[in-house]
Formats: sequence, C-alpha cells, structure tokens
Amino acid sequence: MKASHQYRNSSMSSRSFYQPVKEVEPYYFCYNDSSVVTQFSIPNCYEPYCTLESSSANNSYNIYNSPSTVNFSPTGSPMSQQESQSYPPDLHHSPDNAYGSPLSGSCITNDASDLRHKLRELETVMLGPDSDIIDSIDSTFQNGTDTCSSEMNNGIQIMGAISRRDVKEVLIACAKSVSDNDLLMANWLMDELRQMVSVSGEPMQRLGAYMLEGLVARLASSGSSIYKALRCKEPASAELLSYMHILYEVCPYFKFGYMSANGAIAEAMKDEDRVHIIDFQIAQGSQWITLIQAFAARPGGPPHIRITGIDDSTSAYARGGGLSIVGWKLSKLAEKFKVPFEFHAAAMSGYDVKLENLGVRPGEAVAVNFAFMLHHIPDESVSTENYRDRLLMLVKQLSPKVVTLVEQESNTNTAAFYPRFLEALTYYTAMFESIDVTLQRDHKERINVEQHCLARDIVNIIACEGPERVERHELLGKWKSRFKMAGFRPYPLSSVVNAMIKTLLENYCNKYRLQERDGALYLGWMDRDLVASCAWK
Repeated sequence: MKASHQYRNSSMSSRSFYQPVKEVEPYYFCYNDSSVVTQFSIPNCYEPYCTLESSSANNSYNIYNSPSTVNFSPTGSPMSQQESQSYPPDLHHSPDNAYGSPLSGSCITNDASDLRHKLRELETVMLGPDSDIIDSIDSTFQNGTDTCSSEMNNGIQIMGAISRRDVKEVLIACAKSVSDNDLLMANWLMDELRQMVSVSGEPMQRLGAYMLEGLVARLASSGSSIYKALRCKEPASAELLSYMHILYEVCPYFKFGYMSANGAIAEAMKDEDRVHIIDFQIAQGSQWITLIQAFAARPGGPPHIRITGIDDSTSAYARGGGLSIVGWKLSKLAEKFKVPFEFHAAAMSGYDVKLENLGVRPGEAVAVNFAFMLHHIPDESVSTENYRDRLLMLVKQLSPKVVTLVEQESNTNTAAFYPRFLEALTYYTAMFESIDVTLQRDHKERINVEQHCLARDIVNIIACEGPERVERHELLGKWKSRFKMAGFRPYPLSSVVNAMIKTLLENYCNKYRLQERDGALYLGWMDRDLVASCAWK
C-alpha cells in the first residue's frame, strides 16, 4: 500500500468544480515550500489571490495581469527580477538594440546575412562574445542547411504571432520550447506572454494567464513538486460554495452530468422496492436531492433508499464537517417527502474502498455512481497497483443493476507534456468561451469563479507529473475498454432522459450541442465535446 499512501498524500479531489450549490470540496494551492518565487496579481480592484514563495528573491512584483513572475537564466535556474535583467529576454526593449526602435515582424528579413548579424548581436548581449551558440549560428548559416531555413522560418512565424498579439500561437511556441528544454526561448516567450494575457480580458487572454502560470510552475518546480511549492489563501467555505454555484448555473455541463446519471438510475430502479446507491465521491450530496424527489412521486409509492456516501477528508472543509452533515441533510429531505431512507458514511478515498466498507445487504438493488471522479484515480501509468481498473473490478463483484459514468471528454492521462498541453488548450478554450457568453467580463465574481474552479486543474495538467498530477482524463473510448475488461455491458440510454436534457439546453446558448453516439451522450461547445455520460450493468 505504499504507492497508495504516496498518491493519497499528493492528490486533492476537485469534484467541487462540478458540484451545484453546496456541492463542493476544496482543492487548492495550499502547500508550502521555499523553492519557487512568483505572485499572482489581479488588475484594477481585485486583490492578489495566490502567491508562490522562494528563498531566491525577497521582493514581489506585478506582471501585466499575469499570475506568473518567475524568470529563468539560460542555465534554467529561477532568477529574481533584478538578476533577470542580466539576461534581457525582452527583444523589443533590449538596451543594446542598435536600431533604436522595437523589433517587429517588419524587422525580420529573408536575407541570411542580415539575420545572422541580428542574431549575433542578440546572443552577444545575452551570453557574451565567446559564446559557442554564436559559433554554431555562424556554422549553420555557412553550411546553408535545411535546419537554418527551418529555424529562420519558425522565428519569423513567432515574431509575427507576437506582433499580432496572438496569445494562442505564442502559448504553443512557448510550450514547445519548454518541451524541448530551450530555456532561453521559453523565458523570452514567457516575458512576451506576460504582456498579452490578462485575467480580466478576452477568453484566450484569461486562459492564457493560467496556462502561462502552469508553464512557469513546470520549469520552476520540475513538475512533480508543484503542489509542495504552491500556496494560496483559501476562500471561506461559504465563498467557495458561491463560486461553485455561479459556475453551476452559467454552464450546463454539470447539470447535464447529474441529470443523465440520475435518469439512468431512476430508469433501472423503477420496479425495485429496496435501492442502495453507492456514490464514490458524494461531497455535499446535492446530486441526490432531485432523485429522492423523483422516487417520492413514483406510481405505487417510493422504494426504501439507502445511500452510501464515500468521500475523503478533503471535502470536510467545504462541508464544514464530516459526512454526517450530508446524511442529516438527505434524511431531512426524505422525511419531508415521506421516502424511507438510510445513510451510510464511508469516510475514505475511493481507491481504498473494500467490499466490507460498502455494507451491501441481500435483497437490495445496487446502483453505483462515478460522476467526475474516476479520472482522479491513478491507473497503471502511475502505480503498479492500478487502482482505476481494480476499483471497477471491485464494483463488478457487487452485481450492480446500473453503474453511471460521467467524465470530461479529454485525453490528458498518459499523453506526453506537449500534446497534453495542446489538448488542455483546446478543451479549456471551449470552456472559457462558454463562460464568456453567460457571465459578463465585468462580473465582480468571474475572476474568482475561474481561479478557484478551473485554474488549479489547468496548472495541475501542465505543471505536474507522476502521482502529483491528479487531473488524468481519458476519452470515453478508453473508459469503455476499462469497463468491458472489468466485465460490464452497456446499459441503454433512456429516450425520456435525453428529451429532458435537450429541454434543459434550450435555456442556454445555441452553441451548446447534445449528441448521442454509440450508446453515450456527449455535451459540447460548438465542435468540441466536453462531457460524456453513459451507463453500464
């Protein structure tokens, strides 16, 4: 169990971001370390909301609305702002710019001799007159290799993207430099990005601020130690609940997930007298409010319902206490609607659950709920224990009547850093655009919503590796393979539930779309799938 303990100590569940009001759990930058320096800075009237601390610098400073403030020397070590001036990454304002005006796309020429001269001047400023890099540049130009032409064209494209203030293209170029360990280029592009991104700007500018922070954190912490270096002042639990509620209301993704899962359970249990629902990450338990109400109105009377709520201690902060709070709330609701009800608490991480923790009784029809949680369970790429597949096999032993799965439709589990960055960029671009449609940019809480509900996951995907990376999404095709391997068969979708979800979407922007494919429901924004839902038996 050593691997289990290691993963448990480093992971912090973030299903909170998919919970409605009072359905949250904390997942913050709340570890302390002295290895990194940066400060999140909010523009205008907003307070700074996150800090990274380091013994390498004593001063904090603002960076163009970007959370990030770390610079790197050509050797890759973090530098203070004063130290970084020895290696000027800002090509637009280099003190040795002999041309007396900012460099732009128009300064780039296809003339190899002129470009070589400019590069020599720049490298001399950065690395001194005896740099081997200068010699290698001379050699490259003299040999007239294809590499020279390719690098020159790439440089022209990057300078063009900078002059157009194309945040997306510069982010991609920066991530490629980080992937290639080209620290000089990465540091320069980070400096350019700080002048382009803003947590109060357009969707790409806002997303860019958090993705830039992830890139900086990846370099500064070497990825795996990021959660030990990040610190953030936690909002009060009531404030966090408010942020979750705003996100829940402005985006249909989470309502879609809970509605589709509850519909599958209600359909499977329509003729059962005793129903046992096992929720592997119950958090506030709000998902079950509407289901209890639906069972209360069932023809012939409601069944006896027992809910086993599984959750680790990280949810206690948002709840203000243990799982007994959830049990009390749901019991009061069931009493109001005259539904026979029991609640069983299992305060533990999902991948530590054993059959004896679930208390299944003879004569009960079992339903298991996996809503936005399985991607937090480590698989064979993280631990030899392979908790992800092991958990599915354990659930199969319960002979459940239905198992519901709701997950983000994204591929960030085993992908290498650079393709994972591109995947996250595409996925969260759609999400930030959808927020922008329904939540005005000048909304006073919007920055807090994006910071506390989305940014932490973005940074984790980009900056972390190994057990420290807990945001490990898989596409539904991979989930299907895992369920089939564990012995499950698809459970057919309900046409009634599908119609209800279509009605729900009518209250939102027409850029949202719902598709049924291969026995699953996909909810997306324009041409990007974001959430997938299906059921198994």
